[in-house]
Amino acid sequence: MAAYSYSIAGVLLLCLTSIVLAVHSGSSKGRAGALSGPVLPADDDNPLYRIDRVHMNAVEALTPFVVPAVLAMMVGVRPAVLAALVWVYVAIRLAHVAIYLRGGDAAKGGSVRTILYVAGALVTIALIVTTMVAAIR
Repeated sequence: MAAYSYSIAGVLLLCLTSIVLAVHSGSSKGRAGALSGPVLPADDDNPLYRIDRVHMNAVEALTPFVVPAVLAMMVGVRPAVLAALVWVYVAIRLAHVAIYLRGGDAAKGGSVRTILYVAGALVTIALIVTTMVAAIR
């Protein structure tokens, strides 16, 4: 497993990011006197809504990426290929978080935020296909 140490580190960073965002979301709602759970109304100009959504986006995107990443290690995807996919994905997700939390036009749907989300989905698809090909061989 040492060959996959960079990939493992990237996957763990994604998990840690999800936990940090959960704490940030909960504490932000608590300081604002808001209830836990979804922030309504759904308004990208509301910082609490953005914090909540960026956390949920991170959670929603985690499993479809982490499961194939772990399977990729199990079926022997080349470590350099897997590490590249993992770290490109990590960079995309961290940029997505930063832009969404900052707010403004780039954080609105159909803009830079959406492009980053789709880019992350495309990297996830590439990971799934790579893992599937390695598993079949």
